[in-house]
Amino acid sequence: MANIERRRLLLASLALGLPGLALAAPAKVLVEVWKSPYCGCCKDWIAHLEGAGFAVRAYEVGDLDGARRKLGMPERYASCHTAKVGAYLLEGHVPANDIRRLLATRPSAIGLAVPGMPVGSPGMDGPAYNGRRDPYDVLLVQRDATAAVFASYR
Repeated sequence: MANIERRRLLLASLALGLPGLALAAPAKVLVEVWKSPYCGCCKDWIAHLEGAGFAVRAYEVGDLDGARRKLGMPERYASCHTAKVGAYLLEGHVPANDIRRLLATRPSAIGLAVPGMPVGSPGMDGPAYNGRRDPYDVLLVQRDATAAVFASYR
């Protein structure tokens, strides 16, 4: 009987245009990003994440190295921005699909890193690069600061 009542309520809410009573869409996963206020590729990476369905909150900082240290990403994996998603850190131009895979598999790790700023990675793939694509790896950064290849782009 309860299922019938729920069904009637859902149908009535749809008929009346009350989306709050209809089935709600799942909340977007939040990615917090620490970046320089002057970096254009960071903005492009954020747009990549938003286009892939993530919610993004950006913090513009003057001392990115200090923010990275405070968050806990080892300096050897540094790039132009550091981010946090759930319990994981992201360093650099990590593709959205790899972030989804990280969240789905939940490895015991610090997070993912794309050291440097490889051309062709998300945010480093605009028209200024004339279609150029450098090979790069997405690294799974372990808790002991070592890393293993999580994904390769060639």
